[in-house]
Amino acid sequence: MFLRLPGARRVWIGGSAEMHMERLFWIFLGSGLGGVARFALNGWVTTKVGGGFPWGTLLVNVSGSCLIGVFGTLVASTSRPGGAQWAGDFLVIGILGGFTTYSAYSFQTLMLARSGHELRAMLYALGTLALCLLAVAAGAALGRILKP
Repeated sequence: MFLRLPGARRVWIGGSAEMHMERLFWIFLGSGLGGVARFALNGWVTTKVGGGFPWGTLLVNVSGSCLIGVFGTLVASTSRPGGAQWAGDFLVIGILGGFTTYSAYSFQTLMLARSGHELRAMLYALGTLALCLLAVAAGAALGRILKP
C-alpha cells in the first residue's frame, strides 16, 4: 500500500489496504480511549490534590511508562510475523500512546539501551527533552505573535 505524502510523493508502507485500515481502526479506537483516560485521571488527581503542581500529568506519564513497559514487552515477545497485530496496535500504540506519548519515548529509550546502544539512548533521551523544551518555547512565542 502506498501512503501519499505532501508534495504528491508516494511511500510504500507494505501490506494490503485492508490490513492497514484494520490497524488504523484499532489505533484510532485505542487513542481515543487513552486520551479520555488521561483527561479523566489528570482531572481526578487535580481535584484531589490541587493544581499547584502538575501531579496528574506526572502520574499519567509515570503510570503510562510503566504500563507500556509491561505491555510493550509482552506484545513484542508474543508477536509472530504475519500474526494479528490488533492487540499491540490497540493497547500499546492506541491506548497507551493516547494516554501519554511520554510512555513511548521512555520505552524507545529503554529498547535502545537494551540493544547495546547506550550512547544513542542517552542522546535520544537528552536530545528529546532539550528539543521539546525548545519547541514548546518556540510554539508559545509563535502563539503570542499570532494571537489577535
